[in-house]
Amino acid sequence: MLIRLLRARLGPYKKPVAALVLLQLLQTCATLYLPTLNADIIDNGVVKGDTGYILTFGALMIGISLVQLVCNMGAVHHGAKTASALGRDLRAAVFDRVQSFSAREVGRFGAPSLITRTTNDVQQVQMLVLMTFTLMVSAPIMCVGGIVLALGLDVPLSGVLLAVVPVLLLGVSLIVRRLRPLFRTMQTRLDAVNRVLREQITGNRVIRAFVRDAYETKRFRTANGDLTEVSLATGRLMALMFPLVMTVVNLSSIAVVWFGAHRIDSGGMEIGALTAFLAYLMQIVMSVMMATFMFMMVPRAEVCAERIQEVLETESSVVPPAVPVRELRRRGHLELRGAGFRYPGAEEPVLRAVDLVARPGETTAVIGSTGSGKSTLLGLVPRLFDATEGEVLVDGVDVRTVDPEVLARTVGLVPQKPYLFAGTVATNLRYGNPDATDEELWHALQVAQAKEFVEGLENGLDSPVAQGGTNVSGGQRQRLAIARTLVQRPEIYLFDDSFSALDYATDAALRAALARETADATVVIVAQRVSTIRDADRIVVLDEGRVVGTGRHQELMADNETYREIVLSQLTEAEAA
Repeated sequence: MLIRLLRARLGPYKKPVAALVLLQLLQTCATLYLPTLNADIIDNGVVKGDTGYILTFGALMIGISLVQLVCNMGAVHHGAKTASALGRDLRAAVFDRVQSFSAREVGRFGAPSLITRTTNDVQQVQMLVLMTFTLMVSAPIMCVGGIVLALGLDVPLSGVLLAVVPVLLLGVSLIVRRLRPLFRTMQTRLDAVNRVLREQITGNRVIRAFVRDAYETKRFRTANGDLTEVSLATGRLMALMFPLVMTVVNLSSIAVVWFGAHRIDSGGMEIGALTAFLAYLMQIVMSVMMATFMFMMVPRAEVCAERIQEVLETESSVVPPAVPVRELRRRGHLELRGAGFRYPGAEEPVLRAVDLVARPGETTAVIGSTGSGKSTLLGLVPRLFDATEGEVLVDGVDVRTVDPEVLARTVGLVPQKPYLFAGTVATNLRYGNPDATDEELWHALQVAQAKEFVEGLENGLDSPVAQGGTNVSGGQRQRLAIARTLVQRPEIYLFDDSFSALDYATDAALRAALARETADATVVIVAQRVSTIRDADRIVVLDEGRVVGTGRHQELMADNETYREIVLSQLTEAEAA
């Protein structure tokens, strides 16, 4: 999976990679040539006392060292630049894919896991690529070249290499095989830590309200302890690798000196050749150590690549139309024909055979008990998820065939849990209409009954808003979300229980102002409060995902038992009448 991911993503960077490999080749060749020059200086200059020979070849060594330095700097530059570009591309690809997901796919992965995959997992792959370009490219060249040059110096002494290299490779491979499953577990437990931490930061007020600090501390300690446990197991194996390599290195160096001394004593080898052989042995072992360092990173990067690829290969259940409809003829006519929705693997559908018509200039209300599918019904219109049966039509066109941008301009949704982005009041209000003027913003705030509290803020429209809108109250957050949709000015307004955090006076004033503002638009309201929807032109009653009644308030009170039970659970008989 790692190779497949890198092959696909490094395609646009073939030229920098080729230049990098060439520079690494030159740098490694220069490194390999230096011990041979050193041996010549010892044998032909130092031993014979030829100062001119020493100075001539010493200057050559300095020149080759400069070439090695320049090539190494160029290789590191290209490697760092390419690895950073790869990380940027991967993060962008994961982000773009997640943005295309419907609520179903986001729920499947979970927000903490998606955040980890976009940040930590990409970083692990990027780091592996950087280390590969700066270390691993030169390691096999140095290892093979060192062995060839060592054989050229003295074949009998090279027998030490036949024992050293297999032992190193066997030891490293055994450790790497144990590391891979541990790294997979580590990434999973990192997801768990992120999930718990995110819940505790987001739900801080709830934790304090119920005095559950000790419980949450214990829960985080458990998740953190699990991650620490697998990290320690991984660290022990990684710590074992370097002592193993260094032990083999030191033993092989002793063996070379021991047997090399006998070879010099017998006249079969020069002193300079022994010095060069030791240098080549160290280069061979260093290349193995660099490869070892890479092998330590590969298992974790491979797991991360699998997790990244899993996101990239997941297709959204909300697919853009192949031939999109870019223009709608009428103005906000909404219709559901036999619409249904079932989550994958669910025993029962959330919605089944829903028929609903909402016309311009009318207010259609949807009411039902908790879990009856009201929010799911609204989510089908802007394609937060697609109906698994039936059709959802806007202006007579199935929403699955409408261009997403056209649908976004036509349908405005105020969700049940309004979310505000970090920025200012103005940037949040302009989210659906970046070109809106300040006058349009203030008008929307006035309709949404939010103008007074925004004027009371120190900087008005430029007042800061925290992520999620945590620095304003729930009611203020709802009103800002309603104002944001009003600035968009769609043909169809969908209010998903958007008045629940408002007091009755504000609720009534807001509905009256909305009625004037949206007089020519189609309005669909999901609400729990009967007082919010009793004056609607049409009320649709849902029960267990089915439409069990449609009509006005008085009609349903007389004919529909489900609606009557909901109303009388909130109002007296006299108030309901």
